[in-house]
Amino acid sequence: MNKKRLELRAHHGLCFNFFEGKGYSEEFTKHMQSVYDTMKNNPDLKVVIKEDIICQKCPNLLKGVCKTKELIQGYDHMVLSFCGLKENSQISWFEFSRLINEKIIIPDQRKSICGNCQSTEICERKA
Repeated sequence: MNKKRLELRAHHGLCFNFFEGKGYSEEFTKHMQSVYDTMKNNPDLKVVIKEDIICQKCPNLLKGVCKTKELIQGYDHMVLSFCGLKENSQISWFEFSRLINEKIIIPDQRKSICGNCQSTEICERKA
């Protein structure tokens, strides 16, 4: 029996590397923590450039559409490019996280991807 792959926006893989229990709202943060905890079980992922499980509780999601869609899709495309992946790549969370660390975090490329994000100060402090 095939288990369902969890759809995850490419840039959310990067966000998880810096997550510390803060976010847009209490509801969003609790949801993000729940998904973060799920990642510890190394789920199979489908890396996407569209609304995902994290977006479900995001205040920027209005009627199923992200109000900052173009900006966020830019983050997604850059993460995929740095990691050498394509949209809809199927990969385990551990492998995706490893690629993000090797290709983005260790060579200090995060700012070039999402340095204008409202949470960038958290990432800078944790890096």
